[in-house]
Amino acid sequence: MVSTPDLVSGRALCVIGLGLIGGSLLRGAQDAGWKVRGAATSGADVAAAREAGFDVTSSVEDVLADAAGDDALVVLAVPLPAVVDVLAVVARRAPLCRLTDVVGVKQPVAAAVARRTPSARYVGGHPMAGTSASGWAAGSATLFSGASWVVGSDDGADPGVWTQVAQLALDCGAHVVPAGAADHDAAVARISHLAHVLAAVLASVGADGGPLAMALGAGSFTDGTRVAASRPELVRALCEGNRDALLEAVDDALGRLGAARGSLASTGALEATIRAGHLARQAFDRAREGAVPADTEHTDTEHVDLSTGGAFRRLREIGRHGGRVIGLQGTRCQVQL
Repeated sequence: MVSTPDLVSGRALCVIGLGLIGGSLLRGAQDAGWKVRGAATSGADVAAAREAGFDVTSSVEDVLADAAGDDALVVLAVPLPAVVDVLAVVARRAPLCRLTDVVGVKQPVAAAVARRTPSARYVGGHPMAGTSASGWAAGSATLFSGASWVVGSDDGADPGVWTQVAQLALDCGAHVVPAGAADHDAAVARISHLAHVLAAVLASVGADGGPLAMALGAGSFTDGTRVAASRPELVRALCEGNRDALLEAVDDALGRLGAARGSLASTGALEATIRAGHLARQAFDRAREGAVPADTEHTDTEHVDLSTGGAFRRLREIGRHGGRVIGLQGTRCQVQL
């Protein structure tokens, strides 16, 4: 299915925050033909983006006023602790705007939007892409190529805004994974936020081994601690913002570590733990390898029309089973199962 240029009312984009994700989005969307503007409080990021030829400003007030005039899609690309402050400006300057975000936890953002800007037409988003680096210089127009991009699909979502957010993701090279906010937060607690906690623990345990351990650290230690190089304040905000789901994931991990310790102490064996992890990694690899590129024919497809009752419920079911949206035509989504 080929997306049509008249899918939404416009292709104007306003990105608030020009770090790794926001800066990459500004680049990727412009390359895809969107009219883009941006704003950030970081003078260094604004200066670098301007030097690269982008229309950006340090005034969030001004860029949001312009966004309201263009009926632009506004993207919050700021850390979770900054969301409330930016929403206060949105409420003053663009209270009826089309609004999405790229924050790594969804329920707190949705709750903040409901409190601070209840008239905004909000559909949450989260591109599953990034590195341990940060700032404009770390970004790339191709950061989202082949990535999963969650688009919030709770009941009551505005179909027009949903299609615009989904089209933005597709235009940036990602595939769309529809999910409810609670489902998203439970999933990322296990595959992202827990990974940050375990990486921090692993890095600390390794460092406590002293200079010899640090000198011997190689591939497994490097891979296992990669995300521990991320800015601590950003990691804290994500993990603490998803507290309940992360607690459940941590409890699961502690149970498995406890079982491993018990086996190691009693019999000296780690067969169950190692094999379970190996099989889980194989399942992950199969899931990634099984994703058919969006531009190829695929027989296991379905079309979901957002104008029909129960459409978002069906999209959430598809997302829970690993499906994705690979094309849009009007309010009809082409879904790969």
